[in-house]
Amino acid sequence: MKNGFVKVAAATVDIRVADVSYNTEKILEAMRETHRQGAKVVVFPELCLTGYTCGDLFGQEVLLRRTEDAVRALAEATKTLDGLFFVGAPFETDHKLYNAAVVFNRGEVLGIVTKTFLPNYGEFYDMRQFQPGPKKAKWILYGGKQLPFGPQLLFQAETMENLIVSAEICEDVWSAVPPGIGAARAGATIIVNCSASDETMGKSQVRRKLLETHTMRLSAGYVYANAGEGESTTDLVFDGHNMILENGELLKEAVQFKNEIIYSEIDVDRLVGERRRNTTFQPEDNGAFRIPFFVARTDTKLTRNVGQNPFLPEKEEAGKKAMEEILMLQAMGLKKRLVHTNAKTAVIGISGGLDSTLALLVTAKAFDMAELERKNIWAVTMPCFGTTGRTYANACLTAEKLGATLKEISIKDAVKKHFEDIGHDETVHDVVYENSQARERTQILMDLSNELGGIVIGTGDMSELALGWATYNGDHMSMYSVNAGVPKTQARCIVQYCAERCEDEELKKVLEDVLETPVSPELLPPKEGEIAQKTEDMVGPYELHDFFLYYMMRFGFAPDKIYRLAVYAFAGVYTEDVIYTWLCKFYGRFFAQQFKRSCMPDGPKVNEVGLSPRGDLKMPSDACAALWMENLRQIVVK
Repeated sequence: MKNGFVKVAAATVDIRVADVSYNTEKILEAMRETHRQGAKVVVFPELCLTGYTCGDLFGQEVLLRRTEDAVRALAEATKTLDGLFFVGAPFETDHKLYNAAVVFNRGEVLGIVTKTFLPNYGEFYDMRQFQPGPKKAKWILYGGKQLPFGPQLLFQAETMENLIVSAEICEDVWSAVPPGIGAARAGATIIVNCSASDETMGKSQVRRKLLETHTMRLSAGYVYANAGEGESTTDLVFDGHNMILENGELLKEAVQFKNEIIYSEIDVDRLVGERRRNTTFQPEDNGAFRIPFFVARTDTKLTRNVGQNPFLPEKEEAGKKAMEEILMLQAMGLKKRLVHTNAKTAVIGISGGLDSTLALLVTAKAFDMAELERKNIWAVTMPCFGTTGRTYANACLTAEKLGATLKEISIKDAVKKHFEDIGHDETVHDVVYENSQARERTQILMDLSNELGGIVIGTGDMSELALGWATYNGDHMSMYSVNAGVPKTQARCIVQYCAERCEDEELKKVLEDVLETPVSPELLPPKEGEIAQKTEDMVGPYELHDFFLYYMMRFGFAPDKIYRLAVYAFAGVYTEDVIYTWLCKFYGRFFAQQFKRSCMPDGPKVNEVGLSPRGDLKMPSDACAALWMENLRQIVVK
């Protein structure tokens, strides 16, 4: 449960229809197994104590009395088990029979959750045997004690106040207004579902989409346990389609047509953060009962997937679609600015590096969309002390192949004259030496755009903005920054995508070489003709910084949690001390460099995360980083 992670389980066990003793033993075996695996919330299918397909046998007293005995036996067995268990069972009270989930914890029955919506169509006839649950929860006498009974019961962990669990039963989630909506608004962070949803062709896909949408709308975790093999096949087949989801994301899914227990970890703190951030998620005090339960607070070993590149889709086909969409967003933003300003040209500084290449590709696309001639794109190469032959050639060839007008302006003499004017020793390769080049280039681009009646296209990306890796009023400034919403890892994939679909073999080769070129501002003289100044040697790997940025900005995670996720995601790639070193560097630079972001140029947002001071990040430039650095110091690096 450390860092908000709660291990959960959905368990489908082998059953025999109406054989309560056999089913009880199988459920007990599964309970003990989930306890050994450290699961804190465990869910079993609908009516699994008897079997969902008992039909009119639910009216038999011998079945109901044996079920009562089984409930007491299960309660007794949980005395030594650390978990909150939901078990589907028929439950009789006030001379009526209810389709229910019995909730167990530490030797007690904590409550009885009732099914609200009883299907009575097609293959379903729940209303033949069962009564719909009450509209609101109430107290009933059971086993000599008062128990909460009804819908939207909230079970809150004493050891983790944000772990609040509520239950739906099968059809409830398919209804127009599922009970989980009210439960989530009342505070539930995890919804469980004891289900017996039969399988028909394509239904599993529909079921999955339903739960993805449901959990995204509620910013909730979801544990779905479905009936499987063992139920009657007189007319239906059940496939044990268990799922664990979090905020629209499928974390774990059972193998179809196989009874099994699936596990994953739901990040409750992430869900709370999402609700905190989302102003349209409105809490509601609907009078739902809150019932405390106890589970030991332990470290939760992660098994869920944590990708190394959170800005990128993991599936190849989805990735290609995303790259095309981002290109379109960038180009649409620039097209609007070109049309609005009645710009006759676009002026862009090209270096042969990744960012300026992407900006040039975007500009070409925007010109096509605006029905402007590409020759009015002025691609300006401005070689100086650090320019290498490789990057110079790539810049020129890219501009030529994209149909832009190439202009070369060497800035060596201008920068040397500037050094003379301010009294700087040219042999001292310090920040003055570097930044003078960046500012000279920006001045040229700005003045040239005035001369040509155009606008200057910015090339810097979001990763550089996060780290402040830009010269203030140098490459930091432009008239429209097309890459401002694109992190470095994503920029690389977009250029790769463009290379793969490029029909011009010569352009394809140059784009591939750009991708292989080390990221560098090229402000220091080359060594033996090769790039001497490699950005990632100085500020750290961009794939790490993009990872840090995503989880800091998207979910507001603390440094220690981001460190834990990074260690897990990059196991075998970076050591723990390397990750820690660059995480410290990230926070130091992020806070210190906000003043550059406070006056950053306009540019399109293309991801969930953005750094615009007019949108996603309204942060004071002089905010203190002390709390974050204190949290970092508490991390124990092995």
